[in-house]
Amino acid sequence: MGSRSQSFFHHHHHHHHRSSMVPATVPRLLPESGSLLGGIAQITPNLFLSRGNVASNRSLLLSKGITCVVNATIELPNFNWPHMEYVKVPLADMPHSPISLYFDSVADKIHSVGRKRGAVLVHCAAGVSRSASLCLAYLMKYHRVSLAEAHAWVKARRPVIRPNGGFWRQLIEYERMLFGRNSVKMVQTPYGIIPDVYERDRRTLAPYWGL
Repeated sequence: MGSRSQSFFHHHHHHHHRSSMVPATVPRLLPESGSLLGGIAQITPNLFLSRGNVASNRSLLLSKGITCVVNATIELPNFNWPHMEYVKVPLADMPHSPISLYFDSVADKIHSVGRKRGAVLVHCAAGVSRSASLCLAYLMKYHRVSLAEAHAWVKARRPVIRPNGGFWRQLIEYERMLFGRNSVKMVQTPYGIIPDVYERDRRTLAPYWGL
């Protein structure tokens, strides 16, 4: 998929505020709710990312063509809508949670659902750490982009993403396994040990007190 996915990434880079790669028959993205955490973000034509309560909105899932829901939480039940496939990834949002055990299986699932013309919603509780990390792993594996590029891509579509430090370390290890090199490293700062993508964009260092 190499060159095609590269051009997909670059050509649509400036259109992230509208669902430019969706056929005209699909309703446009709904306006985001007032909350920064609200709404549903389209990451690729067959991948969406959101907070947990979006998964309860059946009409929204149907309007996006979502056929599979990946629930990356311990705490939220599956809604079990009919004709919807559910994949449970039982993780706590803790740095020691072994999220890397699921990088390949979730990426493979997103890819196979897309090949069958379906779409996947990946959600956790806030749509900030667990679900975002799984989307980053998928983009690295199947779109062959670096971790830094994948992070910039997802952040442009859902600005609140912020994987915890342990998840960053696991993503960095996965990137090295896939490509033999790293685009992100953990660095010591006055704010603690953080990925250097935050150093490059200091605005993200403002704490999210709202969470």
